[in-house]
Order: sequence, then C-alpha cells, then structure tokens
Amino acid sequence: MSAKLNRLKRIEGQVRGIARMVEEDRYCIDILTQMQAVKSALAKVESQILKDHATSCVVEAISSGDENEQKEKFDELVDLFEKMKR
Repeated sequence: MSAKLNRLKRIEGQVRGIARMVEEDRYCIDILTQMQAVKSALAKVESQILKDHATSCVVEAISSGDENEQKEKFDELVDLFEKMKR
C-alpha cells in the first residue's frame, strides 16, 4: 500500500475519532485540536499528490511537445491554485 493511502487511512481513523468525541460531548478545544491535526495531515497528502502530478503528468505534457496538452495541464494547475485560495 502506498504511503499516501496509508496516511489517508490514518486520517479516516482520526475523523472517526473526532465523530466519537462529538458524540461523547468532549471538550471543544480537544475536538478542535484533533480537527487541526486532520487538516494538517490532509494538507500533507494534498501536497504529495500535487508533487506527483507535477513530476508525472505535467512533465509528460511538456515532453510531448503537444501545445494543447501543455495548455490543458497548465490550466488544471491554475484552476487548482484558484480553488486552494478560497
């Protein structure tokens, strides 16, 4: 299993743990602390997937010499960065 998938499975467990904390009416700060940990873990996976995309799909598009494919990959990245700013 890939490192990214392992990390996502850990995050899944953390989210279930947070749901239990909410069900048990645990201290809000403890819940929020766990939520921050999940957000940080997701950001790390997101970063790795973005790096993987850049080193495979984007590099392939550049190497292909196909201007349409290059523009498509560039536009995908711009759109992604726009969404990330929101």
